[in-house]
This record gives sequence, C-alpha cells and structure tokens, in this order.
Amino acid sequence: MGLLDSVDWQGNIFKNGAWTPGHGGDYAVVEPATGGELGRMGQAAPKDVAEAAASAAEAQREWAALPHPARAAVLRKAGDLWQRHAEEISGWNVREVGAVPGMAGFALHVASEECYEAASLPARAIGEVLPSEEPRLSMARRMPAGVVAVISPFNVPIILGIRSVAPALALGNAVLLKPDPRTAVTGGALMARVFEEAGLPPDVLQMLPGGADVGEALVTDPNVRVISFTGSTPVGRRIGELAGRHLKRAHLELGGNSALLVLDDADVDAAVNLATWGSFFHQGQICMTTGRHLVADRLYDDFVERLAAKADALPVGDPAADQVALGPVIDAGQRDRIHGMVTASVDQGATLASGGTYEQLFYRPTVLAGTPLTAPAFADEVFGPVAPVTRVSSVSQAVELAAASEYGLSLGIVTRDAMRGLAVAEQIPTGIVHINDQTVNDEANAPFGGLGASGTGSRFGGAAANVEAFTETRWITMRGEPPRYPL
Repeated sequence: MGLLDSVDWQGNIFKNGAWTPGHGGDYAVVEPATGGELGRMGQAAPKDVAEAAASAAEAQREWAALPHPARAAVLRKAGDLWQRHAEEISGWNVREVGAVPGMAGFALHVASEECYEAASLPARAIGEVLPSEEPRLSMARRMPAGVVAVISPFNVPIILGIRSVAPALALGNAVLLKPDPRTAVTGGALMARVFEEAGLPPDVLQMLPGGADVGEALVTDPNVRVISFTGSTPVGRRIGELAGRHLKRAHLELGGNSALLVLDDADVDAAVNLATWGSFFHQGQICMTTGRHLVADRLYDDFVERLAAKADALPVGDPAADQVALGPVIDAGQRDRIHGMVTASVDQGATLASGGTYEQLFYRPTVLAGTPLTAPAFADEVFGPVAPVTRVSSVSQAVELAAASEYGLSLGIVTRDAMRGLAVAEQIPTGIVHINDQTVNDEANAPFGGLGASGTGSRFGGAAANVEAFTETRWITMRGEPPRYPL
C-alpha cells in the first residue's frame, strides 16, 4: 500500500497528529503539464498555526528527551522509506512539480541521504568543557532550539524541505512545515507520511500549506524560535525583517544568478555540455541554475553556435507521458515572467540564438547571445530555461562581471588548469564554487548557502552547519559546594 493510500489526506492538512481539515478550506492540486486536477489539498490559516505551534512545543520536549539512539532510528527509517516508496513519490514529483524522471530520482536520492546524514547528529558531541577561574566544572552545551518553522518553495520541494526538516528533527526540535501550496503533496503530505511511518511521535512534525498569512503567522508565533526559509530574495527580505522584529533567527536561502566562466583554455564541447545542464536542467527552476555565461572571446562564437544547436535539439513535453529533457514550468505566471524577461532582453540588444517560444507551460530552452549587462535576463534571476551568453575579453573582465552581481550563490569555472580556476574563484565572492563543473550541485554532507542577495550563508548541509542552525548554546557550571559571597 502506498504512503498516501493508507490515510485520508484529500482536502486535509497534517496537524496535531491527524489528517484534518484546515481553517483555510481546500484547493485543487494541478498538474502543470496537462492542467488536470490530481486531487485536493487542505489549506491552513493563521489559526491552524497557533494550534499546531502550541502542540509542537509540548511534543518537542518529550522528543528531545528521548535517548539519542531513538531519534537516530527514526531518521534512519525515514531514509529507508524514501527509497521503499520511490515509485509513488517519483510519480507525484513528475506530475505535480513537472520534474523529468531523472530529476525526481535525484530528489529522492538526496532525501534519503539527508535523513541518513541527519541520523548521525543525535550521537555527536553536543558541547565542550571550558576552563574556569573558579573551582567549578564549566561547560557549553548545545540545546535544541525548540520549534522550527520550515518554509519551502515549489521548484524542488522534496530537497528544499528535507534538508531543514531532517537535521532539525534529529537535533531534538519539533518542525512546522509550510510547503508551497502548488507542490504541497510532494513537498508536504508525502514528507509528513514518511516521518509518520518512520515512528516520529505525534505533533513533532506538522504540515501546514498556506499563503503569506500562514508564513507570517509562523514567523511571529511565540512558540517558534527558528525560521528556515528557502525562496525568492524579496520574500526572504520580508521574512528576515519580521524575524528581526521578533528577535528570532532566520536562515535564508534565497535567489541566485550564478555565473559560469569559460576561460580561454577550456574545451568547448565540455563547456557546452556543462552549460546545457546548468541552464536547462529542471527547466531552469533551480536557485543554482547557471544564469550568466561569461565566455572568453576566443571561444565565444563556437560556444554560442554549439549551445544553440544543443538547445534546439532538446525535447520538451509532458515528463509523465514522453521521454523529454524538459518538462513544464510551474504555472502561467512563471511562464509569462520568463518570456517577458527574454523579450525585454532582445529589445535591449540580445540576439535570440535559440528558443524564446512556448506552448502552454512548455518553454523552449533559450540561448541569448551578446546579452547586454543591463538586460533583465543577465542582471536578474530568470528562474527558467534561459542561457544568457556574454563575451569577455580577459579573465579580469570575467571576474569583474561575475563579482558585480548582488547575488552570490554558486559559481562554475571551466579551464584546463584547475589551479588557475581556483585562483580565479578566490576573487569572486560566492557560497559555492565548482571548478570544471556547472553550478547545480548538491550533497547532503556539504554546506550549502549563498552570500549577499542569495542569503545568509551556509545554513544547511554538513554536521557543523546543521548544528549551528538548529540548536542554541547554553553555558552550564557545577560546584560541589555553594560559594559564599561577600554580601
């Protein structure tokens, strides 16, 4: 029996240990490739947040008090369940998100690895002994933060939810998960079911799909101590401001406009292969997507010609019905935003080397040659299958242009001299660098995060970053006898 077959999830949210109607009613789950209704999901309202946060705060104390092997066992079983139910979950990922099967499989791989990686956290040393000038034992101890709110986006809902949910749970926190309503089955209901089946106690993880009012309620609720948000930079700024007013920590993983530098000694075929994946994988709907191709003058014409030919040959269509390289973008609003940026960039002087057209929600992979630096497709995050290419006359110009963006998430550098590539990377501030690879990479044990408008640094991935993100530090001292003070 499938994860969703055994519960009454239709029209419900997961709150207080049960699948129950939300105070916001319900709505249709839509398949972007066909426009068909896949089911109905419940919608939360601020009242649901208050109720869920209160019960989560109570459940968290008992969860954190469990012996560390008990918490680790739940995370390990969750990792196994992602694999055991791969066919069901992948099917939802393809149909609800529009992911091609390869992307859906990668998301499931990362989900299980995130759980296995998190399963090691409960057994980690959680403090240190400190020297003291007094006759006492002095310690610093890591404590669970309490209730963590995780707000995840539509584009890669499994990965961008689980990378906060799994470590937060493993470290003894309760989690309130708000997936994007457009992908709340893949990014919410299935995740709740995995942990329910894994033996997580009731109320420790609750799933609350909803709009901006639900997000604001999560940030401001007094029982929520940490907010982990992945999404757009404008929304991230608002969440950061709201969290600051309420004296809460907000971990913000935001947008990107990542550069791929193709240096003058690069192999063009290798560079085009990397560029194709970096810009067009998952329809370009990834924060790390290669958004700017800075190509050495000597290779530029050849690079553009081959990349455009590659783009023209890529099949686009319904990933649930055909063997395609690109599926649909998430909705008409996103499609129109992409097309508006492409046409505005052409109006400003970019040359449409390939693509620039669409049918329904299927946007053709697009190559823009000679893209002006002020064109929207070069200056801003497109979040679509668009590869703006710009000619550079020197490495110093490539460094200057790559570093000029307000974003600082990922960076790729293609060169036959890896040490040269690393030296170039040292001059460009980003949270992630890949020498001789494109910009889209993710591993559960590696720190992930960006600088500037891309967020507040590496707040996910790897034990050190996860412990820092989801725990608080407490100073503890112990004496054999109480001291006597002079007053």
